[in-house]
Amino acid sequence: MSSTITETVDVDVPVTTAYDQWTQFESFPEFMEGVEEVRQLDATHTHWVTRFGGVGREFDATITEQHPDERVAWHSDSGPDHAGVVTFHRLADTRTRVTARMEIDPDGFAENVADKLGILDRRVQGDLQRFKRFIEERGQATGSWRGEVPPPVG
Repeated sequence: MSSTITETVDVDVPVTTAYDQWTQFESFPEFMEGVEEVRQLDATHTHWVTRFGGVGREFDATITEQHPDERVAWHSDSGPDHAGVVTFHRLADTRTRVTARMEIDPDGFAENVADKLGILDRRVQGDLQRFKRFIEERGQATGSWRGEVPPPVG
């Protein structure tokens, strides 16, 4: 049974800075708990190495939609079944709302217990708070990818 997690954080950087940093998937281990490595394989494919509750997992994910300064959507291709979208909303010239919405089908005992106890929601909120600190302390993105990935047809 899948769960939906939606968390939001406001960051004190322009929307382009927040978006550009989020597209630097290989920097995710710097602010995402349990993410040990993300490798960008090509424009729409990533490989993840994670650890949750002492259990290591590797999986691939596909970016299904990407629009600069607006949204990044993905789904897993293997491993834990999940999909999501992160949206970016300009609140002011130097303030952006980042919203993460994920559909997760907990895989295994640890993830199911964590889901029922609200641990997964808190982890996503913690990741967004760490992203906020990471990007506000830097003041600029570590890189950018401004390409478009149109939504799938059908």
